[in-house]
Amino acid sequence: MHKTILFDLGGVIVPLDFARGYQAIAAHCAYEPGEIPDRIRESGLVPLFEKGLIGETDFIVQLSRHLRLDVTETQFRSLWSSIFPSHTLIPASLLEALKRSYRLVLLSNTNSIHFQMIRENYSLLGFFDDFVLSYQVGEMKPSPLIYREAIARAQCSPRECFFTDDVLVNVEAAREAGIDSEEFRSHDQLLDVFDQRGIAWRG
Repeated sequence: MHKTILFDLGGVIVPLDFARGYQAIAAHCAYEPGEIPDRIRESGLVPLFEKGLIGETDFIVQLSRHLRLDVTETQFRSLWSSIFPSHTLIPASLLEALKRSYRLVLLSNTNSIHFQMIRENYSLLGFFDDFVLSYQVGEMKPSPLIYREAIARAQCSPRECFFTDDVLVNVEAAREAGIDSEEFRSHDQLLDVFDQRGIAWRG
């Protein structure tokens, strides 16, 4: 029997529109939107930031320099978070219904700028009992260490957990940790998975 439901964040609860973010950044720098992903990747800064190995100010200064961005810190935060549209991929009503029977834990590779913005703008995060965040744990999925922390926060055995993530390698790593897991493809597909598992989601 499941006791805790673990959710990924980006691509499961909130959508990710990277093209939107690259367009926003391109308006403030010398690069075209299509060039920006490679420029960000070659900087090597994002994994450090998402593991909490570099602070916000250093990240903003260094990435702004790398992209030749001439913006204030406040503007950077807005641009960096522009990948998140205002709608969600699952409704708050689903989390509200699940919370009646299960502990809810968020398990996400994210950074402090993104998570602060999401907490401020997506009220459905209020249904979660705990957050396992890469920048706080110091590890990113699919590292076994972050799943170990998630199991500890779940307050039950791995087999009593269910986890969904839109990235298959993260799902497979969770399964290796003993967690019942399924790749997220859509809200309706997730409800079908819940029905197959006997997870009570109806209000």
